[in-house]
Amino acid sequence: MRTVLGLAALLALAGCVHPNSPIPDDPYYAPVYPDLPPSQVVTTGSIFNDGYANELYSDIKALKVGDVITVMLTEQTKAKKSASNEITKDNKMQLDPISAGGGPITVNGQTIDLSYKEKFDMSRESDADQSNSLAGSISVNVLQVLANGNLVIRGEKWITINDGDEFIRITGIVRPRDISPNNTIESTRVANARIQYSGTGTFADSQKSGWLSKFFSGPLWPF
Repeated sequence: MRTVLGLAALLALAGCVHPNSPIPDDPYYAPVYPDLPPSQVVTTGSIFNDGYANELYSDIKALKVGDVITVMLTEQTKAKKSASNEITKDNKMQLDPISAGGGPITVNGQTIDLSYKEKFDMSRESDADQSNSLAGSISVNVLQVLANGNLVIRGEKWITINDGDEFIRITGIVRPRDISPNNTIESTRVANARIQYSGTGTFADSQKSGWLSKFFSGPLWPF
C-alpha cells in the first residue's frame, strides 16, 4: 500500500513540474545587441560616424541585427470537422424439422430443427468545432539578416498578474518590404512563425488536468 501511495505522489509531483516549463529570462530569448562598429581615429575632429548614418530619405524601418520591430498580433483560426458512419449486419438461418418415413424425426420427443438469427447495428457520429483568436502587440529583436535580405526575428514579453505570469513569445522570418513605415508588421506576414501565449503560476495550474484525469481521458484507457 505504501508503495502505491508513494508512486502516486511521485506521479503527481511529476505532473506539477513540467521539464519544459517556460521561465523568465530564458537565454534563448535574451535581447540581441548590435555589434559595435570598429572605431577609427580621425584627424578631422568630426563626430560623424557612417556606421549609424541614414540616407536623407530613409525611414525608421529595422534593417540591422539588434533593431526592434513591433509585431501586431492579428491571429484568428477556425476549424470544424464532422464525421458519421453506420454499419448494419443482419444474418438469419432457418432449418425445418427433419422428416423421414412421412413424419418428423424426434430425439426424446423433440423434433430436430435449427433456427439462428443475428443482427448487428453500429452507428457513430463525431463533431469538432474549434476557434482561436489572438490580438495585441509585441516588440522583437532582429536576430539575423539573411543573404536575401530577410530578417530573422525573436522576442518575448512577460506580464506579472497577481500570483501568476503571462507571456507571449514569437519567432519567425519577415521581409523588409512587409514592414510598414512606422516599423510594425502583422503577425500574418511572419514566415515560419511560432507564437506562444500561455501562463504560469496558480491560475494556470488550476486549468490543467491532473495525471489521473489525463490517464482516463487518454488513449491508454481502453474504455
